[in-house]
Amino acid sequence: MIDFVKFKLDNGLVLIVHTDYSTPIAAFNLLYRVGSRNEDPERTGFAHLFEHLMFGGSVNIPVFDEPLERVGGENNAFTTNDLTNYYITLPSENIETAFWLESDRMLSLAFSQKSLDIQKSVVIEEFNQRYLNQPYGDVWLYLRPLAYRVHPYRWPTIGQSPEHISRATVSDVRNFFFSHYAPNNAILCVAGPVDPEQILKLTQKWFGSIESRNLANQSIPKEPEQTEPRSLTLERDVPFNAIYKAYHMCNRKHPDYPAVDLLSDLLSNGRSSRLYQRLVKEKQLFSSVNAYITGDMDEGLFILTGQLYNSTSFEKAEEALALEVEELKNSLIDAAELEKVKNKFEANFLFEQENVLNNAMNLAYYEMLGDANLLNDELQRYGSVANHDIRRVAVNTLNEHNCSTLYYKSKAIGKE
Repeated sequence: MIDFVKFKLDNGLVLIVHTDYSTPIAAFNLLYRVGSRNEDPERTGFAHLFEHLMFGGSVNIPVFDEPLERVGGENNAFTTNDLTNYYITLPSENIETAFWLESDRMLSLAFSQKSLDIQKSVVIEEFNQRYLNQPYGDVWLYLRPLAYRVHPYRWPTIGQSPEHISRATVSDVRNFFFSHYAPNNAILCVAGPVDPEQILKLTQKWFGSIESRNLANQSIPKEPEQTEPRSLTLERDVPFNAIYKAYHMCNRKHPDYPAVDLLSDLLSNGRSSRLYQRLVKEKQLFSSVNAYITGDMDEGLFILTGQLYNSTSFEKAEEALALEVEELKNSLIDAAELEKVKNKFEANFLFEQENVLNNAMNLAYYEMLGDANLLNDELQRYGSVANHDIRRVAVNTLNEHNCSTLYYKSKAIGKE
């Protein structure tokens, strides 16, 4: 049970305070409800670009890191399809430095052409290194638009193309900032050896005068139900053939989400999992195999993927995966097997709560989902999943008409 106190400022900023005296370190986590799902299809990659721009100087503070380092602090950020998250850890006695820095960034960035040019080049280089010049790096550039036709999940957080970033102007980024970076679109969570009333006073002091803003239209098109299988074949200079099967699944807030998550763990969570034991160890069809979910706020994806041995054809690989899926759909799993994955989830969940920053991040995230207290109900939701729930979600989710398959072929193997 993670205790917390929640406040809301007049400008719409939500504040959550979790007091934890087991550490001298405080975590300051500021979540903005803006991710790649909120972008213009003609200007993708902006949410991720802002993750970089936010460190390029704000209206009154030209260099973000220097004052933070002087008080023993560290910071970083990440972007997903659904959110952008900025976090700082520092000795609790220096917590006001975090308020000063982050409130100035929320007030306004510097918006200089020099800063924009620098960060655009950084992001384009990241795009090239991680997505275009790395083996299997471009998978999501093709798998997402194969699975999604209208929803903005059809492009990755880095964007559809480096050209979208290279074309960004100061006016473009300024408009994006003031349409999304606002107190009424943010959740602040402070955790550590702190007093909630003192944190509230600091929040009002540093953020209270920032006016709420008119947010961009947040109407996200719903992805139509997929009714027939889709496939795409790519040929690349990679060492092994690989297969990626993406099934549409429920959204993060759906009651079936824990069951689908546990279903992925049953298939592939460690060397004792079904896919590893049967397809890697026993049948030796794959050199590696995995099952995981994207965990998105809107309807996400359940992924089955693996790298094939050279002697394994795509047909044989798909047939083996289909057999494992059909077994889950046609018979109830053993209670002990389900209990094992539940116990592993619980152990990881509780271990994560030993870290003050994780708690700050999670409280902010669950508040974005609807209520920070959902975090305290999570173990109960996972614990109540029964074996018939696993079979039901397998039947509902793992169907070929609901599947988009990417065949990632090795040029070298094709020549043999």
